[in-house]
Amino acid sequence: MNARPGTASGPWADRAYKPHLSPAYRVHTTNSILIRAPREEIFETAADLSQWPKILPHYRFIRYYERSPEHNVVKMAATRSGIPISWVSEQWIDRSRCEVRFRHLRAFTKGMEVAWRFDDTPEGVRVSIVHDLNFRIPALAPLADRIIGGLFVGHIAGRTLECMKRHLEAGRTTGSPGSTQ
Repeated sequence: MNARPGTASGPWADRAYKPHLSPAYRVHTTNSILIRAPREEIFETAADLSQWPKILPHYRFIRYYERSPEHNVVKMAATRSGIPISWVSEQWIDRSRCEVRFRHLRAFTKGMEVAWRFDDTPEGVRVSIVHDLNFRIPALAPLADRIIGGLFVGHIAGRTLECMKRHLEAGRTTGSPGSTQ
């Protein structure tokens, strides 16, 4: 697939995730959840897209077009309340920064930048998914923010985090973050 922006190490290789978007026609969502599991385990689970359909019931499939340990191009397919949706994304896995990033390559969300962050807290790991898109038709941006951002992206990201939390915390007892007592 030649439509890939940036290099194999990604367009954000030399900087932290900072979307360059005009607030006037920006679609923005942030979802976060506290997970009581080791940060590295959470990170690796988020980075391993091949496991998502097994642990996230709303994901129908992940199809790889390009695959490597740090960079992938994939077609992702999920459902939102029974409505099937799919998109093509480029994924970068940055273990040194503990970030998983995506850029949507096609359709209505083309250009959307996504960043997964993993922040240690005394209670566990705060996992956040930030989606940003400069919508290509400024006049429709407020509608796109409500439909694309609220009804689809925010809902699917929230469900992804909830299911990942259940998967990662299954069998763990309460105690210190990341404990497996």
